[in-house]
Amino acid sequence: MDENRSKRKEWVKNAAIVFLIILLLLTFFSNTIQNYSLPEVATQYVESGSITAKIRGMGVVESGDPYNVKIKEVREVASVEVKVGDKVEAGQVLCTLTEADSQQLDQAKTDLEQKQQALETAQFNFEKQLLTGNYEVSIMQNAGDTGTVSGYLSQIYSAKNEMEAAQTKVDEWNTVIANIDMQLAYNPYSADVSKETKAVNEAQAELNVIENDLTGARNWLTSLDAQIEQEKAAISVSSGDASRLNNLLSQRLTANQNVIGLESRQRSAEQNLKNAQAALDAKKGTADLDNTLNQQKAFAQLSLGNAQAYFELKKTAYDDLIKNIGDTYALSELTDAIANAQKDMEEAQAKVDKLTSDAMGGEITAPISGLITSINVKSGVETPSDGIVFTMQPEGKGYTMSFSVTNQQATRVSVGDPAELVNAWRNDDIQVTLASIKPDPNNPGQNKLLTFDVTGESVIAGQSLNVTVGSKSANYDYLVPNSAIREDSNGKFILVITSKSSPIGTRYFASRVDVEVLASDDTKSAVSGAVESYMYVITTSTKPVEAGKQVRLANN
Repeated sequence: MDENRSKRKEWVKNAAIVFLIILLLLTFFSNTIQNYSLPEVATQYVESGSITAKIRGMGVVESGDPYNVKIKEVREVASVEVKVGDKVEAGQVLCTLTEADSQQLDQAKTDLEQKQQALETAQFNFEKQLLTGNYEVSIMQNAGDTGTVSGYLSQIYSAKNEMEAAQTKVDEWNTVIANIDMQLAYNPYSADVSKETKAVNEAQAELNVIENDLTGARNWLTSLDAQIEQEKAAISVSSGDASRLNNLLSQRLTANQNVIGLESRQRSAEQNLKNAQAALDAKKGTADLDNTLNQQKAFAQLSLGNAQAYFELKKTAYDDLIKNIGDTYALSELTDAIANAQKDMEEAQAKVDKLTSDAMGGEITAPISGLITSINVKSGVETPSDGIVFTMQPEGKGYTMSFSVTNQQATRVSVGDPAELVNAWRNDDIQVTLASIKPDPNNPGQNKLLTFDVTGESVIAGQSLNVTVGSKSANYDYLVPNSAIREDSNGKFILVITSKSSPIGTRYFASRVDVEVLASDDTKSAVSGAVESYMYVITTSTKPVEAGKQVRLANN
């Protein structure tokens, strides 16, 4: 039994020793094992040097001076007699048209018919208004005369002023009569002044009572003000009663309102006394005043009647003028509608006449000699609305093409430099010459636009040409192998090696650096960007490499 237990312990000890040995081996050789699973990359230093490079670019050939064959009408095409690339002579038939009016002429005739109907409707409306309206003969005769309208306006302005002046007179006589009636109401009809004397005494007695009450109220208000000041002083030394102060303030408000009310009553009582005294004085005057006032009233009433009659006369004249100008405006609108409709119809007729006289025949011919570069018509289809049916390259006129380069690249070429076609063995008769170097409108600060003259029998507008130009040698600070240049949707870049120390060795990683390629030859390229001469750039790898991923160097 002890022997079996001893063997079991021995087995456990041996297994633990084996496990520890394997763990140590994995720990020491993990870096080596991992390295064999990483992409192996070849690298090269970034260096300086010179490149004899040609600028490469691609452009689309365009006509140097394109000529658009245009027509003014929209017509249906019967047949097209030429095709793109044909050379034609001036006067040669390009296409034939169907025998029919143009779309513009048809539309113009339709517009003319509508304008004629509009004129007839305007004339009918005018005649109907004359028959159904109640107009004065002079207004009917002057219908449509703008001078009549302005004349009425002047008359209406004058009549309105006269009517308002007449109304003012009526108002003035009404005021005179009202004043006389007021005087008659207080006029003494006898020498008895007892009633007026009593009124004066009563008014004086009432005024005395109010003045006594007002004196008492003012004294009480003064007393309350003194108590309030005392209470405020007591409160400031913390011995007062805030509730008592509030009560005093409330009493003062009531007392003040009472004083104001008594002062108002005092003024009213003084006025009543003044009025009573005036009535008494008036009645003590001459007893014949009523006869004089009645005579004055009779005259005023007679004058009022005359003024009212004059006002009614002016108002009637004003109302008649308002009606007349309204009738004149109504008829003027109808006559204006006739005049406008007549003018529209005449313009529509003139347009029909012009289109008829300008109508072209059944053929479209070439106005100049040259090459057909584009055809915008088809048999059985109407000509385009913009009128451009063919585009031609005039005989003797050249072609151009252009593409953009960096400012630094542009310094290596000159106007007049010949360009070479790339892989263009079928276009060996084409000659391309640099014609101008100008700032690129899309990026004037960084790029230049190279424009080339293109000649040759096989040149066609719209074709794309790849060319190289320039052969000057230039020195650059940073050169990398062409195999190091990579590109994605964000632009061109290179991958450089960065290192990081760890307890079990140095690890290497790929890091992205965005660059701009300044020039290239068959083996290397000059670049600009966040590049330094001490950097290792990745040229090739055994597996795809991404920025930020760990790699192993080919020599390690």
